Amino acid sequence: MVLIVVIDRDGYKDSYDGTVDLIDSIYYATVTLTTTGYGDITPVTPAARLVNAFIVTPLRISFLVVLVGTTLEVLANEGRRIMRDTRWRKRMRDHTIVVGYGTKGRSAVQTLISNGVKRDGIVVIDPRAQAVGDAGNDQMAAFHGDATNRTVLRRAEVMTAREVIVTTDRDDSAVLVTLAVRQLNPNAHIVVAVREEDNVPLLRQSGADAVVTSSEAVGRLLGLSAVSPNLGEVMEDLLTYGDGLEVAERPVLGREVGKPPSALPDRVVSVVRDGKVHRYYDSNVSVLAAGDKLIVVRPAKETPWAERPGAEDDDE
Repeated sequence: MVLIVVIDRDGYKDSYDGTVDLIDSIYYATVTLTTTGYGDITPVTPAARLVNAFIVTPLRISFLVVLVGTTLEVLANEGRRIMRDTRWRKRMRDHTIVVGYGTKGRSAVQTLISNGVKRDGIVVIDPRAQAVGDAGNDQMAAFHGDATNRTVLRRAEVMTAREVIVTTDRDDSAVLVTLAVRQLNPNAHIVVAVREEDNVPLLRQSGADAVVTSSEAVGRLLGLSAVSPNLGEVMEDLLTYGDGLEVAERPVLGREVGKPPSALPDRVVSVVRDGKVHRYYDSNVSVLAAGDKLIVVRPAKETPWAERPGAEDDDE
């Protein structure tokens, strides 16, 4: 529009000095398109008035359409987000929050789902828009933002979460997230992945219930594979869910009470009693008791205990 006015500047009149130059053209285009229009510069010739009627006016309308349309779109999206958040908060309790939807976060989510956790009970927080979109495509609630920000954690209802899994890319961010989560929810079970072993005590002091050193675990697996390829293959099999062998936790069945761990058909690795993990050969768990839980190695395709026929009767 500035170009149109400059080319036909003789058809316009400035009430200040009578002539229209480049600066006047910029000023006229600005106030006209924004519909401000002070009337100090006006088209006076028929040609300039026709241009205003058939070119400038459509440009002005287009500007208003874009302005109003963009504003309405932003307001509508924000309104829908608020409504979704409100409905989601009403029904979300005892859920699992996963901070970071990268490689570690995806693997953690897949393991949760494979062990019976429903997708609508998992909430993802990630500062990357692409990761949030991927979590949404995987049918999970996702929030875009930095989990070190307590406002973002509150939006994810961390106060009522049962478990929080932290898989950030940096250990310092993991510490800040852990501190924030523990402050907002003293009862949540917090599992954190860190890169450096030296940061494990710091994470535990920050409130983490379990800390996994990713770099050390990978290094050990690499060392085992180098020393004994067969042992490395077995360890990788145990860590890969859904194929071959897997490590799982299940409760002691009613018919198993009073028996030693070695008498069970499952390969018992550990026994959990009163919240403490005992090795299968520990004399304190030489005989299984009601309420114990077993850490077993079993075929990956074996039917989970909760889905077995008569599992409830066995538990009783």
